[in-house]
Amino acid sequence: MLKFIFWTLLAINAVLFAFGQGMLGNFRENEREPGRMRNQLGTENIKLVAVRPPAPDAEAGADPEPVVAPPTPVLVMAKPAAPAPAEPKPEPKPEPKPEPKPDLVACTSVGNFAQADARRFEAMLAPLALGQRQTRENVAVPEVTSHIVFIPSAGSKEAADRKAAELKELGITSFFIMNDNSPMKHAISLGVFKSETSAQTLLATLTKQGVVGAKVSGRTSQATKMAYRFRALEPAAKAKVDAIVARFPGQETRSCK
Repeated sequence: MLKFIFWTLLAINAVLFAFGQGMLGNFRENEREPGRMRNQLGTENIKLVAVRPPAPDAEAGADPEPVVAPPTPVLVMAKPAAPAPAEPKPEPKPEPKPEPKPDLVACTSVGNFAQADARRFEAMLAPLALGQRQTRENVAVPEVTSHIVFIPSAGSKEAADRKAAELKELGITSFFIMNDNSPMKHAISLGVFKSETSAQTLLATLTKQGVVGAKVSGRTSQATKMAYRFRALEPAAKAKVDAIVARFPGQETRSCK
């Protein structure tokens, strides 16, 4: 506050001195105050204005403001920040349990089809589209191809000759002694027929004629047939196959490896 009053008074003195030198003239002995005042122009417009003192300067002799020392830094051990809470891990979703697969039929073998029946059977299976699950194979099957009326072998050619002589005495001449190396060697054949019915008719006639010991037997040969294997069938597909097999009487279904 004292500095401000000091600078204010100094400014007023400077202004008064300037007015006195420039506007009011010199204060010489031959000049008087009323005359100087009359010689001034626009004296009615002169106003005194307070001038703000300039900022104090160290060179001007102003008292320097005391320098405040910066505060001494103090090392403060800050507490470590608490760790952020871990986000809860989402619970793993349970894996969907696989649906149980239906029990599959490992292997099924069907029939001994003749060629004509095999073609019909395959045509009925086609809509099922079984692909590699369906296979076909050729099998040799013993098949009765004819029926024979005969007198079994007595064990030697001499015994067969004696039996042949008896047949001639009965008036039966249509016969022959079998000399091949088959199990029927030295047997006497009385007739061979395609059907069993025809063979039984001849046997009945010979019996009436007095022939003793004659009989009828079927003669077999190896025939080529068609068999089908089905693997890894679902129960529904197996049921459809069984329904088709049922349309072929005499064909059976067997398990296989």
